[in-house]
Amino acid sequence: MIARVRLSLMTLALAALAACGGGAPAPRITGGNVIGAADITPVPGIPRPFGDTSPTDWPRGQRPSDHAVHGVDVSKFQGPIDWTRAAQAGVAFAFLKATEGGDRLDETFRANWRGTRSAGIPRGAYHFFYFCRPAIEQADWFIRNVPRESGALPPVLDMEWNPFSPTCTYRPPPETVRDEARVFLQALTRHYGQRPIIYTTIDFWERNQMWKVDGYEFWLRSTARHPSDNYAGHHWTFWQYTGTGLAPGFRGEVDLNAFYGSAAGWQDWLARRRQ
Repeated sequence: MIARVRLSLMTLALAALAACGGGAPAPRITGGNVIGAADITPVPGIPRPFGDTSPTDWPRGQRPSDHAVHGVDVSKFQGPIDWTRAAQAGVAFAFLKATEGGDRLDETFRANWRGTRSAGIPRGAYHFFYFCRPAIEQADWFIRNVPRESGALPPVLDMEWNPFSPTCTYRPPPETVRDEARVFLQALTRHYGQRPIIYTTIDFWERNQMWKVDGYEFWLRSTARHPSDNYAGHHWTFWQYTGTGLAPGFRGEVDLNAFYGSAAGWQDWLARRRQ
């Protein structure tokens, strides 16, 4: 998810190079009006009506389009979203950024929480972990801001390094990372009555041996290869396959994700997680 910040910085840098005669083209960022299905050029490996401004050459048998159920994750960087149009286009789920650290609330969270509910899109909230604040304080902050609502998807703990943080460059040892993750996860389980999901990236997964935080489902980022390759075959429930996706209802790029199972499996998963 931090890729959204990284992309914005990269765009500014490339634009500056082009202005100085560096010759590097800025990446194509669609913005302005809400995108419709007719505006999106089909991309091999990406299910219609979705697209990608920087597509991957996915190998056969490992394509996002091999999966039946797709959704998005969003934050303030997406701006206003037409959730009704997104639902009509086949966005089957959404994870919304809610909180970060112990004092930051995404300014679009409440509008997105209402909008997805109105559009009938199953959605959950995620927390971006801050390594310079105790996990229990962060859990309390999330609980203060995210409703305990029947039918919501499980909450998500987003754990990844943030090289752009102006206030926290601390990288705890793996044992501390996993212990703090457990504190946060257990607090949310007690409050919301269902176990959260862990989102992470390849480098974070490997350095901190996140598979040792067992008993939880994983949402894995893998934008160049299938997660079965990058995560040594570890089971995943959600796969974030691009940070430069396009989908109807959005004004620009958005993260796209796949659910691991079939359409019927998705309905079964929803029923189990909503009990």
